[in-house]
Amino acid sequence: MLDLAIIGGGPAGLTAGLYATRGGLKNVTMFEMGMPGGQITGSSEIENYPGQVEIVSGMDLMESWPKQAMRFGLKHEMNQVSKVTKSGDVFTVELSDGTKQEARSVLLATGSVPKKGGFKGEKELFGRGVSTCATCDGFFYKNKEVAVIGGGDSALEEAVYLAKMCSKVYLVHRRDTYRAAPSTIEHMKACENIEEVTNVIVEEVYGDASGVLGLKVKSKETGEIRDLEVPGVFTFVGRDVLSDSLKQDDGSYLCEVNEATEVVVDLKMRTNVPGLYAAGDVRIDAAKQVVCAAADGATAAVNIIEYLG
Repeated sequence: MLDLAIIGGGPAGLTAGLYATRGGLKNVTMFEMGMPGGQITGSSEIENYPGQVEIVSGMDLMESWPKQAMRFGLKHEMNQVSKVTKSGDVFTVELSDGTKQEARSVLLATGSVPKKGGFKGEKELFGRGVSTCATCDGFFYKNKEVAVIGGGDSALEEAVYLAKMCSKVYLVHRRDTYRAAPSTIEHMKACENIEEVTNVIVEEVYGDASGVLGLKVKSKETGEIRDLEVPGVFTFVGRDVLSDSLKQDDGSYLCEVNEATEVVVDLKMRTNVPGLYAAGDVRIDAAKQVVCAAADGATAAVNIIEYLG
């Protein structure tokens, strides 16, 4: 039986694994499909992680984390968790390959995935010109024009990243103000080849068999339709948390979640189910920053050690 099952291999899960094993827990396994690192590995530039002086990519930032976390005995199993249940004091972790693991405690650190914009043509053209990852797909649009949809930090940061390789970036936002940090807004406005297209509604992305051909937006003030003839559209309009593994057969969740299915925790990362913890983007009121997710993981691990006695 595991002392602790960690679901997710991003900053929260890796830090929890490091603190838990270094703190004395012997049987700790982290379940993560693919190599650990989390969603931050898709970020183009990180300049605000404490102690990291140079601007690095998310991939570079996370490169040494798994090795450090596994130094004290954390195990990594490349398997997806489909469901977590509890009977008495024991959790059962059901895996996608049909096997099961029992654990005395569980930490959910599954993070989140990009939210869909919900506009016409997005689904049909996803992967053929519509993307949610500038680092992954920006190269294909070198010296071309692209559109970025969104008004938060991610949208503006990725617009700046794309502006370094694309001839022009249209930053499309439904409001005329941004939710991003002032420094991020300042960086964006300093890019001469970023054109702000604000206070508009995305009507549709259109294309043919070859992929995206353009994006139509409608002014919220005049109703005028503007056609942006771009081969690439990048959407950054928020994220959906990955808490489905807590869903039970009757449709309820193993622990308390809010309307967005974010896991409700206290300051010790405890849910209302003893032995079940959540950390990082999957929990309520998450700051969605690497350093905050890592802190969550450390907090959870310290309290899991105390819970297990």
